[in-house]
Amino acid sequence: MEDKITKIEQSIKNILNKSARIYFFVQDTKGNAKASIKYIYDMALTLKNDNYNVIILHEKPDYFGVTNWLGNKYDGIQHQSVEGQNLQIAPEDIMIIPEIFGYVMSQLTNLPCTKIVLSQSYDYIFETLQPGQTWQQFGFTKCITTSEEQKSYVSKMMRMSAIDIIEPLIDESFSKSKLPSKPIISVMFREQRDSVNFIKSFYQKYPQFRWITFRDMRGLSQDEFANTLKESMLSVWNDRTSSFGTFPIESMKSGVAVMGVIPKLIPSWLNEDNGIWVQDEIRLVDFVADFVQNWLEDNVSEKLYENGFKTAEKYSDTNKFNGLILQSFQSYFNTIRQNFETELNKLQLIEN
Repeated sequence: MEDKITKIEQSIKNILNKSARIYFFVQDTKGNAKASIKYIYDMALTLKNDNYNVIILHEKPDYFGVTNWLGNKYDGIQHQSVEGQNLQIAPEDIMIIPEIFGYVMSQLTNLPCTKIVLSQSYDYIFETLQPGQTWQQFGFTKCITTSEEQKSYVSKMMRMSAIDIIEPLIDESFSKSKLPSKPIISVMFREQRDSVNFIKSFYQKYPQFRWITFRDMRGLSQDEFANTLKESMLSVWNDRTSSFGTFPIESMKSGVAVMGVIPKLIPSWLNEDNGIWVQDEIRLVDFVADFVQNWLEDNVSEKLYENGFKTAEKYSDTNKFNGLILQSFQSYFNTIRQNFETELNKLQLIEN
């Protein structure tokens, strides 16, 4: 009894002095840029800067990391491999697992800590779950997601009520260029083969525009990405299963017109005034050709750029982003501490 009381008191102390661990499990993208990974690192950095004990978890010891494409901003965050190491988990710790790692969740069923699902893409929710499995049966009773639309989907499919929304932060590296845009079209498609086919189709159908340069934005560092974007005359986005869509907003913040195929789960930021949105994917090349012609004739409405920039400003508030993260995790730890204190009071009454 005395030993149990001592352990609970130590857990409460760890929460109060912020030595309780917060684990973020991440996918190794092998150095390829991915907005969902940056989102996790942004959350981790915010918590670390507030003196929380944050650890990035990865599967293999040869984790590539994010320095190659995000720079050294996140180097101070502690990293740990799951494979070949003794992972220490205490009851006061918090474990954050992205929804695509359903098979990892099942392995953590008996873990004595608070477990939270990070759901950034509804399309991955059932990717690694067996039919009939739910997050709750593995002990994951809370969820963090990126939008009201994603929250609604998760709530209906997983019948969860404890869902917090923390919208992504659009990096400060994205800004308007002081120079006129160049005849460059930046493209971001979910599948690379689709972007290649799109570019080939455009040149085939509109040979008069073969002097236009297309730039597939894959494989660029954050700075390269931002610099290429601000030079562009147009951004073209095609990701039907996107749950949020940072690329269009990054483009808007860079003062670039956006054209995109409307995704299945329509984000709240998307409206008819901040971009050129199309349903017919086959005709996307035609819409792009029309835009190019209007751009050459200086016939693109300034309202398109203004409304896009206003949209992007809503996701550029660093203080708001940091505040939501700190508020959410303070709430999680308060709940954990209160549960410990309740248990402690019961044990002390029994002992007395």
